[in-house]
Amino acid sequence: MRPIPVGARGSFTLRVRPEHLASRFKDPMLPNVLATPVMILAMENAALDAIRGFLDAGETAVGTAVDVRHLAATPAGHEIRAEAEVTKVEGRRVEFTVSARDESEEIGRGTHHRMVVDIARVNERLAKKPPRA
Repeated sequence: MRPIPVGARGSFTLRVRPEHLASRFKDPMLPNVLATPVMILAMENAALDAIRGFLDAGETAVGTAVDVRHLAATPAGHEIRAEAEVTKVEGRRVEFTVSARDESEEIGRGTHHRMVVDIARVNERLAKKPPRA
């Protein structure tokens, strides 16, 4: 991993499709609007985009904490754009501010933490877990 500068930014854009709706994830009675977990997914992807260029071959970054508020509903068919900015780096731990907007307004904001990991080491740890019956 090369040094990750505070202030590095990333983004991720998503068109809200039927598979992204709260009515599919939770209760079918909910309106056809973007589900909170999908908004968080977009924010996490924006954070990864902010640091991807600083990662070495065989590295990635996994999410370790999310603290966001979903502020406004976004109907199916609309586009959202999530943005992330690095606010702190301590070794392999990276903190971000994250936000998301649709075409009309801010729909979410908060903070997110990621940890830079070596993919081979993660796979080694996973291989040590007992298989499920």
